[in-house]
Amino acid sequence: MSYTHSVGERGHRRAVVGGAAGVVALVLLAAGCGAIPGSVTSVDDVSFDQELAIPPLAESEVIDGVRTFSLTAQEGTTSFAPAVEPGTETETWGFDGAYLGPTLRAERGERVAVDVANDLDEATSVHWHGMHLPPEMDGGPHQEVEPGGTWHPTWEIDQPGATLWYHPHPHGATEEHVYRGLAGMFILDDDATRAADLPAEYGVDDVPVIVQDKVFDDAGQLELTDDGAEPGTLGGVVMANGTVGAFHEVTTERVRLRLLNGSTARTYAFGLPDRSFDLVATDGGLLEAPLELDHVRLAPGERAEIVVTMEPGETTRVASAEADLGNVAAPFAMGGNDAFDVLELRAADELEPSPEPGWGPSRHAEADALEVSDATVTRTLELDERRINGELMDMSRIDEVATVGDTEIWEVRSTVPMPHSFHVHDVQFRVVSIDGEGPPPELAGPKDTVYLEPRSTYRLLMRFEDYTDDAVPYMYHCHMLRHEDEGMMGQFLVVEPGSEATPGPLRGAAVGHAAH
Repeated sequence: MSYTHSVGERGHRRAVVGGAAGVVALVLLAAGCGAIPGSVTSVDDVSFDQELAIPPLAESEVIDGVRTFSLTAQEGTTSFAPAVEPGTETETWGFDGAYLGPTLRAERGERVAVDVANDLDEATSVHWHGMHLPPEMDGGPHQEVEPGGTWHPTWEIDQPGATLWYHPHPHGATEEHVYRGLAGMFILDDDATRAADLPAEYGVDDVPVIVQDKVFDDAGQLELTDDGAEPGTLGGVVMANGTVGAFHEVTTERVRLRLLNGSTARTYAFGLPDRSFDLVATDGGLLEAPLELDHVRLAPGERAEIVVTMEPGETTRVASAEADLGNVAAPFAMGGNDAFDVLELRAADELEPSPEPGWGPSRHAEADALEVSDATVTRTLELDERRINGELMDMSRIDEVATVGDTEIWEVRSTVPMPHSFHVHDVQFRVVSIDGEGPPPELAGPKDTVYLEPRSTYRLLMRFEDYTDDAVPYMYHCHMLRHEDEGMMGQFLVVEPGSEATPGPLRGAAVGHAAH
């Protein structure tokens, strides 16, 4: 695989032009070249004549009451025509295949296990993004799997039905591993999602859509640029489920799209140019009621479930409009001026009827609810160029300690004029306010990742439940993956009341790799 940067010692990658200085340099360069208000990396136009690939549902078997899956990280080759010359095979990575991975699916209340094997030539990991689970099962940098090794995490699903995903999280190399193709969806079902009047036939009217952008070199190989641009590589080729110029045949009046921003840096503003849609779920599950929108902004790591209504015989496209990135220094340099089509929807001449979106509350709703009045702890986190509260990531340091059962408010702020996407492991949070005002309705649902507009304060409400460990941490970090790899990440413990654990050096043997 071809890259224009070399990955050196893990966690200490070279930055050619970094941080706010790099942003200023880009602005000056663009101004000198007369590029404003254009785009530094525009997205290529393509013909939408490739059928959308649908990741298969992962096979599983129930062993001693545990639903057991298997995943193998492996090398392969993939054809990305028409982005590359027909017949060109691009070197890629995938789970159980050449690119991306199967969709795992489980029910609330089930116990699951995943046999994770690593057939790559370097260590990787599998993080269950958005999942509530014990820290030793989280798949973060403390659970790396060596080449030839295996890992066997197991946990009970105890959270609302939602569209989650899985991806590598190796220390200092997450961007590269995700960019090569290691990612997949993990769908959770519960009583509310099963009873909802939503399209529900996987791959037909309930469709996973993993959106990513790539750069290809002259030989048709993936290229991960390291030129100091913020917030990282912005590719000129946008694909859905690994398909460039994808279309999907719609056979029902309504189609549910599970949108995942699987890019490493680009923020999208998804919508359809000729109609509105219903937003029905965010990262962590269903909204209280469908919300009619004309676009939804998704930063790296964020998800949204939308329902699109169509008429027989018509064609429309899911597109990304110019994304409002907030008060960033140079929107044109960060993809804010880019507008392009992503996926074509083609309605059949006759469509099967679909119900109006709607649902009732889950029987778990009261237990799942978060109340600001229950918060007993407030933490403040400031994100600058690559640090959180002035610190770069250190695998051997604990930055925060939470007590199990506590409800907390995290006040998170980006202090610099560049994009950041903030993710917390283990929990789904609620955005209480942005600069003292209630969040827009599209941010009112459960979230585990949120785009931080520069110099705005986001108050996030979360509760730590069930799992404790005095030595194995969870992570919080920027999900712009280059930022994460270069140090914009911290570690926190969840402990029992009365624990002696404190911020500082990490005790025990947590630093290292998973068993193999």
